[in-house]
Amino acid sequence: MQTHPSQGKPETARKEQNIAYIRQMLGELGTVARNENADMLCYLIEMAYLEAGDILAGSRPVSLVKEPR
Repeated sequence: MQTHPSQGKPETARKEQNIAYIRQMLGELGTVARNENADMLCYLIEMAYLEAGDILAGSRPVSLVKEPR
């Protein structure tokens, strides 16, 4: 999944970069977990990897809790 940095606020671009970094690290952790046949870890890492991808694609919010105004 390729993401495009946000053209808006700097904090939005920073958040997107951080989520992309987290997703990349989850991919690497998934490889390690698969090499060790750690099935439950593979599952949990994959779910987090997919969640990060959904956030980057804009189909999920970063947080389910509404921030106070």
